Amino acid sequence: MKDEGAVRIGELSRRSGVSPELLRAWERRYGLLRPDRSPGGLRLYSAEDVERVRLMRRHLDAGLSAAEAAALAAREPVEAASASLQPAVLRRELTEALDAFDEPRAQDVFDRALTIATADTLLRELVLPYLHELGERWERRDVSVAQEHFASALLRGRLLGLARGWGLGVGPLAVLACLPGERHDLGLIAFGLALRARGWRIGFLGSDTPLDTVADASSAVDADLIVLSATTSELLESVREELVELAGRFTVALGGALAKAPGLEESGVELLDGDVIAAATRVAEHSGRTSRASARDLGAAGLSPPTGG
Repeated sequence: MKDEGAVRIGELSRRSGVSPELLRAWERRYGLLRPDRSPGGLRLYSAEDVERVRLMRRHLDAGLSAAEAAALAAREPVEAASASLQPAVLRRELTEALDAFDEPRAQDVFDRALTIATADTLLRELVLPYLHELGERWERRDVSVAQEHFASALLRGRLLGLARGWGLGVGPLAVLACLPGERHDLGLIAFGLALRARGWRIGFLGSDTPLDTVADASSAVDADLIVLSATTSELLESVREELVELAGRFTVALGGALAKAPGLEESGVELLDGDVIAAATRVAEHSGRTSRASARDLGAAGLSPPTGG
């Protein structure tokens, strides 16, 4: 049975890295792909089709002819192929690859995840659970500094690749930044991707950003919302007065460890406590009711960078 996430050939090409012309040739010559038809007659391809293309490419890379590669890929049972796309399997393989500093394998896992993933699915089923586990392992000292840095760098690069063009569009604009001294921005990037999937535009300033820089940039782009994040609340104390001043000029929300800081709601700062997808959903829902995201009910949502390394 075809899955509900069936895609047209252009999206199949993007996910698999194979041109539409070559995909059509493989379908026509070798019967590699098994598309359904939409009511309008368009070919629709499933996650299993993407997996067959991935297997074909692997066999070609191993030196087989196109006919041999297609025959092997087409004969493999759909159940066996799709098993490698299960979230638990992908998370395990991602952990093994990153622990072993195996960049090509980790990239392959991420590529396979993209065959089944909306932004929310990718974050909820793969990236955020992995980062949460990595943070727990860091606390237990079960992962080295090198492993944590390697994993964070690779995932950061892939997430920022997905973020390409997240400033385009006509939706409300959120400026995202980490507090001065905070260098961990994966949770913030994940939040930005989830918010982008809900129609917002994103201006991303990244790690270790002075608040006067945040204010200047937000003024320049007429930001609807500023979201600041840090993994430890200690970083807040040195900029608390600046933060209160910033909240007097803009709608400001805090995520990560900052969401648990006392005494800020009275100053007009919103607190995003918990899950990044829930936070993005709450912000987006409120933006549909008002032109600027400034209501107290943002505080029931969350933004929590998962790693502590």
